[in-house]
Amino acid sequence: VQLQASGGGLVQAGGSLILSCAASGRTFSDFAMGWFRQAPGKEREFVAGINWSADRTDYADSVKGRFTMSRTNDRNTVYLRMNSLKPEDTAVYYCAQVGTLHTNIKRTARSYGYWGQGTLVTVSS
Repeated sequence: VQLQASGGGLVQAGGSLILSCAASGRTFSDFAMGWFRQAPGKEREFVAGINWSADRTDYADSVKGRFTMSRTNDRNTVYLRMNSLKPEDTAVYYCAQVGTLHTNIKRTARSYGYWGQGTLVTVSS
């Protein structure tokens, strides 16, 4: 499985970005996906998740109402739309795919068997 994240960059506080993550290597639509982030000096944290059938999403409290995760199974891609960005959103963002077929959304990193390379989001104040 390969995951390729893109879309990061530098944005001013209050701005928006859309991250994408393209997957390959197995049947994309069978697996829940997640976005995590890691800021300098901090542990990797859950940001958002979507189940395999795309009818459920879950968000960390810190991003709820500002971020939206979606998936397009016929394009093997997940997205993270980030609005009203804050300086504290600055981090490397990683997409991940769970290792087990047809599971619900997972919030713990150890539940994910495959990770993308990360894309840097920098929010200036």
